[in-house]
Amino acid sequence: MKDEMEPKQVLRHYLDALVAGDLEAVRDSFAEDATWTIMADLPVAGPWHGRDQIVDDFLAAVMGERFEPGSHVFTFPTMLADGDTVVLEWHVSARNAAGEPYENDYCGIFVVRDGRIVAVREYLDSLYAARVLFAEPLQ
Repeated sequence: MKDEMEPKQVLRHYLDALVAGDLEAVRDSFAEDATWTIMADLPVAGPWHGRDQIVDDFLAAVMGERFEPGSHVFTFPTMLADGDTVVLEWHVSARNAAGEPYENDYCGIFVVRDGRIVAVREYLDSLYAARVLFAEPLQ
């Protein structure tokens, strides 16, 4: 069934799982050899290789360690697809680990093949992210 999904459907499935905190469904959204690269000079910049590293290391680091648990609110204003490529714009409202507000806009280029995400290139305001999420001390 997953192989029959259009790339935008695959991405919607991934986003629904991400927002719900369903890590197994998130993991299942990625190909085993997927890559995720943040195009920025940040400690979490990639590339991250393989779905396990993407979910267990990368997403855990950016979702769990740097943010106040449960503070994320995502909006997805734009999703455009052309063939196997989906461009997604999203906004994150959250609080960092010190409880300070975090508001940032992102753009990601997702490549989907055979019903799974195989590559992501992510862009964001990295100077802002570095200042709010990676300045020490956060606690």
